[in-house]
Amino acid sequence: MSSPNSESSLPLKEVIWAWCNADAVCFDVDSTVCLDEGIDELADFCGAGQAVAEWTAKAMTGSVPFEEALAARLSLFKPSLGQVEDCMEKRPPRISPGIAELVKMLKAKNVDVYLVSGGFRQMIKPVAMQLGIPPENIFANQLLFGTSGEYVGFDPSEPTSRSGGKAVAVQNIRQKCGYRTLFMVGDGATDLEARQPNGADLFICYAGVQMREAVASKADWLIFDFDELMGYLV
Repeated sequence: MSSPNSESSLPLKEVIWAWCNADAVCFDVDSTVCLDEGIDELADFCGAGQAVAEWTAKAMTGSVPFEEALAARLSLFKPSLGQVEDCMEKRPPRISPGIAELVKMLKAKNVDVYLVSGGFRQMIKPVAMQLGIPPENIFANQLLFGTSGEYVGFDPSEPTSRSGGKAVAVQNIRQKCGYRTLFMVGDGATDLEARQPNGADLFICYAGVQMREAVASKADWLIFDFDELMGYLV
């Protein structure tokens, strides 16, 4: 079942009305558009899965700054370009049930769709291509490699590389395009942060993969299945 947030300023019926009239939707990728956490999958592929997963859990609950968690996780396994490419080939991202249909419905209603993620562009671009989302609508982190493909870090200029970065990315999207009603859909604390002045108007917590109570309790709308969102767009 879905439910409104007790702390939300709008009753659920008004959130649903806004959803039906939204002109842009930003989706988180890991544990939302995709079933997996991309950095955890890459770390596991490189042999550092458990240690990195523990840091991911801290980052998603907001208990440590995102940039600290990102740097710490990457330093544990330092993925090369070759490892990233091998991982994508041998463990392609698993798309969440219903998301492809939902994106198709949104696009049919002339709703612009964005992917706003703390994950990596190298791993998200194939997902965007599969969903028909243009690359310029991806806001994510960029892994940096040396001339031999060795890991040298990540691009700190990307807004999504730090805490509060998704809010900045969504604010930039809104400022550029002048959307009237913009939604953020995701599962983590960084997604909730996007609901800021001049950012996302409303936040939908998708708990179909991970249920994070601290995030769900502050959401405007809690869902467990993308079919529910599609049901209101028909």
